[in-house]
Amino acid sequence: MSDLMLIAPELIIGITGLIIVLAGLFMGRSSKNALGYLAVLGCLSAIALTISSFATTGSLLAEALVIDALSQFFKLVFLAVALIVCIASIKYTEGNDNAEVFFGLVLFGTLGMMFVASANDLITLYVSFELASLSTYALAGFEKKNARSVEAAMKYILIGALSSALLLLGISFVYGATSTTSIPGIAENIDVLLNNTVGILAIVLLIAGFGFKIALVPFHMWAPDTYQGAPSVVSALLAAGSKKMGIIAAFKVFIVALIALQADWKIAFAALAVVTMTYGNVVALSQTSVKRMLAYSSLAQAGYITMAFVVLTPMALTGGILYTLAHGFMKGGAFIAVGAVVYMVMAKNKDSEVPDHLDSFKGLGKKMPITAFCLMIFLFALAGIPPTAGFMSKFVLFSSTIEAGLVWLAVIAILNSAISLYYYARVVKYMYFMPAEGERFSEPAPYLVALLIALAGVLAIGIWPEPFINMAMQAAEVLLPL
Repeated sequence: MSDLMLIAPELIIGITGLIIVLAGLFMGRSSKNALGYLAVLGCLSAIALTISSFATTGSLLAEALVIDALSQFFKLVFLAVALIVCIASIKYTEGNDNAEVFFGLVLFGTLGMMFVASANDLITLYVSFELASLSTYALAGFEKKNARSVEAAMKYILIGALSSALLLLGISFVYGATSTTSIPGIAENIDVLLNNTVGILAIVLLIAGFGFKIALVPFHMWAPDTYQGAPSVVSALLAAGSKKMGIIAAFKVFIVALIALQADWKIAFAALAVVTMTYGNVVALSQTSVKRMLAYSSLAQAGYITMAFVVLTPMALTGGILYTLAHGFMKGGAFIAVGAVVYMVMAKNKDSEVPDHLDSFKGLGKKMPITAFCLMIFLFALAGIPPTAGFMSKFVLFSSTIEAGLVWLAVIAILNSAISLYYYARVVKYMYFMPAEGERFSEPAPYLVALLIALAGVLAIGIWPEPFINMAMQAAEVLLPL
């Protein structure tokens, strides 16, 4: 297979993004709706290519990029999230003069995430990170006349710039000590960083840099405001896609490059996992904005996934990797469902300051029955109720934690899952047990298609988990060969 065929999915996404941006310059507002369908076609083509070549391995650009089961799995996560976001955005961008900019940024952001998944060099990883980050910064502030959206983008940019600086500084210490930016090369020359203050400093900086990207407490301060202020479809991309980019990058850096220093960074990740999942769930209890509640819930989910760094067994990594795919469908679908509700509210009252308030969900089961049903499944899946993807991924991750002897960590995670059920059930109560206000609303077709795809993913992983677990195990073997 030629080198270019190894990155065929990336080429499709990149070329589709360029075509959309250029075509949009010559199209009228009424015809720009076709650009969304082109973006969806690009995502579907890239997904098909990635699945067909899942077992393919290879490298290019002097091994700066490596294609293996791990990179292929995370590409599927990013592409699946991009697909449902692009489908829902067909309605969101309807009649918008800048539709080509929106879809172009979504695809370029996805392209950056895909290159992060394949990166085998710290410089390649950093540049890919920035491509994805710059795209999502602009997307967060896409509604230029919306003060909340602009505020969300400013906070995201400022905190993102700080995290990038910390990450780059950490990379510079690693390079200075090992004389290489190659991830496998760092592992081979790790002796200089062992029992050295430079190694400790590099770990602190890298954890801080990745902590911002993954939104681990106390590096989370940008996430709630950004997720709430950004357009709901963008919040779906950030929570379900961008956050996973930080996870795959951290997997590569800590488990592959810095595995010899695990005695130092495992303690830090244990503390971050416990604090993040607990803080996220406790603060989510008091939220009346559903998007903000989902943002804090997303912190808790990041805390669960971080447990894989602490347990560090093949099965724990399998659980963590499977969780990233499950979370992509669950959280992406949840934000898109909220986006459909916000669309309904804004259609009736453009001056609504908090269109995602819990009151907007009263009687949703009667007004928007399909949206309400999908959102209920997503919320129960996030809480870990069977037979959903959330239950299956938590079962694999938590049981591997117990098998590794870290019963205390599993107990904390299980208790946090129980806490989360309260605020998820509260939304369900509003949708099905509170009186409906207003008439039944015609549910936007693009939102429904996106929701049904996400719902299919959540139920497929929960009911027929074997193929997904096998794929996750193949990906985990790249990190920790059996």
